[in-house]
Amino acid sequence: MLQGWRWFGPEDPVPLDHVRQAGASGIVTALHHIYDGRTWSMDDIALRKAAIEHAGLTWAVCESIPVHTSIKLRSGPFRAYIDNWKDTLANLGRSGIPVVCYNFMPVLDWTRTDLQFRMPSTGYALRFDIADFVAYDVFVLARRNAEADYPAEEVEAARARLARMSEDDAARLERTIIAGLPGKEDTHDRAGIAARIAAFDGLTEADVRSNLLEFLREIVPVAEDVGVRLALHPDDPPFPLFGLPRVVSTAAAARGLLAAIDSPASGLTLCTGSYGSRPDNDPVAMVREFGPRIHFAHLRNVLRGPGRSFTESDHLGGDVDMVGVVVALVEEERRRRAEGRLDAEIPMRPDHGHLLADDIGKTVFPGYSLIGRLKGLAELRGVMQTAARLLPEG
Repeated sequence: MLQGWRWFGPEDPVPLDHVRQAGASGIVTALHHIYDGRTWSMDDIALRKAAIEHAGLTWAVCESIPVHTSIKLRSGPFRAYIDNWKDTLANLGRSGIPVVCYNFMPVLDWTRTDLQFRMPSTGYALRFDIADFVAYDVFVLARRNAEADYPAEEVEAARARLARMSEDDAARLERTIIAGLPGKEDTHDRAGIAARIAAFDGLTEADVRSNLLEFLREIVPVAEDVGVRLALHPDDPPFPLFGLPRVVSTAAAARGLLAAIDSPASGLTLCTGSYGSRPDNDPVAMVREFGPRIHFAHLRNVLRGPGRSFTESDHLGGDVDMVGVVVALVEEERRRRAEGRLDAEIPMRPDHGHLLADDIGKTVFPGYSLIGRLKGLAELRGVMQTAARLLPEG
């Protein structure tokens, strides 16, 4: 697999020289300074690509072109934003960027409730705690009818959790949920997020899925024309938040979307942590089933529970069978080579990492410190090389 590394541009605390030292060769990035729905120009793309190549690396994946809320609602100025998205996609393809990872999550992109959860190792992990999230939604944000969106036991656990929080704890929780994490399209304040949520009132899961399919019907022909492989990222966490429908959370949902838009250009990002946060998803089986349409892989692991909570674990130490996933991906690459596919090598990146050692106390992006990801990439590289050597050909 092509060993990649997410980099947030010149403002990233991890410089490109350190990426090379980690052993990665493919950069996963986007023009994060142009995240308002405007078209990314060929000149702006060329500047970013030149900086990456000057460091001896390649721009392997664009993650991601933001999908404006109006596109997800299919209302207001959505037509202009779709046209801009298509123009950006075309410019990336003409610039030689082969893969674009994107998502269709409403209002919130990837979400956690704790950015420094203390692990037994004394390092710090990202965590999503359902009791904390429900406490915020039902009792702090006080979203209308929010309580009806959760099982009674989750509401009662949330009530007890909030009772133990100080004002500072509650304020920190709010910032963690709504202020924005690396790669997010938007940041919010309390009034702003309430208004964004309200904009989706009345939309069902079927409506959001239909809007996604209409979007795909427009962008996939552009991707085909310029030679880009689209890689749809799953919901993270993979279940509804704030009562908003999420439509890329399960293997069944992925299966339906691939069948509806049956083009090699339209595929998936296999995020083992997102899919693996649900016990009814089997990431190894998903590689076996969807392998030809997996265009990108985020490899991270999670420890599930209690309930719908999860903690991001060591890359080889959680509930996801990471060795099985890597073996299946290596086998898929061999199958592609036998077919003569030009995209036989699947780009991956070690997704997230613990806050460890000298990175503790430094200014880092949550989940994207250097040492934790370096450790994860080293572990995954060892599995990849072992699989490549020991698996029998054919």
